[in-house]
Amino acid sequence: MALTQQQPASIPLDVFPDGLKTTGQHAPLYEHIRPFDKFPKEITGPTVWRPEDYRDNPEKWTHQFTEEEIEELSGAADEFLNAKIPLTGISKSNFPLPNLAARLHELRADLLDGKGFILFKGFPVEKWGNHKSAVAYMGLGTYLGYFVSQNSRGHVLGHVKDLGEDPTQIDSVRIYRTNARQFFHADDSDIVGLLCIHRAKEGGESDLVSSHHVYNVLAKERPDVLKTLTEPIWYFDRKGETSKGQEEYIKTSVIYLERGDNPRVYTKWDPYYVRSLTRFSDAGIIPPLSAAQVEALEVLEATCNRVKLHMILEVGDIQFLANSHVLHARTAYVDHAPPTPRRHLMRLWLATPESEGGWKLPFWDSNEKKRGGIQVDDQAPVAPLDAE
Repeated sequence: MALTQQQPASIPLDVFPDGLKTTGQHAPLYEHIRPFDKFPKEITGPTVWRPEDYRDNPEKWTHQFTEEEIEELSGAADEFLNAKIPLTGISKSNFPLPNLAARLHELRADLLDGKGFILFKGFPVEKWGNHKSAVAYMGLGTYLGYFVSQNSRGHVLGHVKDLGEDPTQIDSVRIYRTNARQFFHADDSDIVGLLCIHRAKEGGESDLVSSHHVYNVLAKERPDVLKTLTEPIWYFDRKGETSKGQEEYIKTSVIYLERGDNPRVYTKWDPYYVRSLTRFSDAGIIPPLSAAQVEALEVLEATCNRVKLHMILEVGDIQFLANSHVLHARTAYVDHAPPTPRRHLMRLWLATPESEGGWKLPFWDSNEKKRGGIQVDDQAPVAPLDAE
């Protein structure tokens, strides 16, 4: 029987047009986890790409905003600001983009079913400032998916910024709030967007891989590793971002299949969330990582590094990518000394329910509008203009 997300009885739809709560993180429906012999021997199609396919062909994966597109975004942002609607209340209905909408519809299809990434260039963040830029960015995002919360605070507009937190405390610290390296991973949403507001002095550069190409490499070179990644033996930490009564971890697979006919391969991975559970394994509550699991996560990272596409986000660039079949990483970075601003990316997590073209995932919330993300109790969405 299908479950549904329970929402509070009265929700001001002008402030929260898509409902209050994100469905959050939870275990899969284990009856839909398929054994390794049901997985394809090789994946084909546009979701499979090599770095050489795009490294010297930026025109295939970048889009320079035209003057007309910027004017349309600017006009919609000004109207929204003049209406004095809270930023959480932005939607396609109050952020009309009659011309750009068709381009964004095509982009959404390419993100979900194609190569899975794009880089927009020329978003005038310095001219507009953070508030108008956030409005235009979130308005753009409404055409790609529904905003989901990115942390226990309910942030639907996130901020990737070094807040001085200790990256070695991986059982409690989210790495996006530090300047540490981020290994290849997928975020807890269907699509992630990153808008560059300020660059670092050194580092903070972006790497992407087609997880379907990585799958094919592993299928040929290390099918034993691939099999380990498809088994529901992996515990993922929730780092304390849990609602009352929920467990502090989730047991799932790293690589799994969609439900239904002709299922596609989906990857859900973040090594920081797998390595941070020693507080439970040391106490005998969950098993420690086996030798096969340790080898699998090391081989997966090494394989990603062999086939990665490297890019640098400049100020005014927006990177969108699909977490279903693209993994991303970030190099460590060093910020400028004050008063030069620190590296700052505005982040969106966007959901695409299966009824609107999203992947048919083996989770109870696959057809929920705001599937995924992180939800703690009844925390409402908030959209701060800077990190907090």
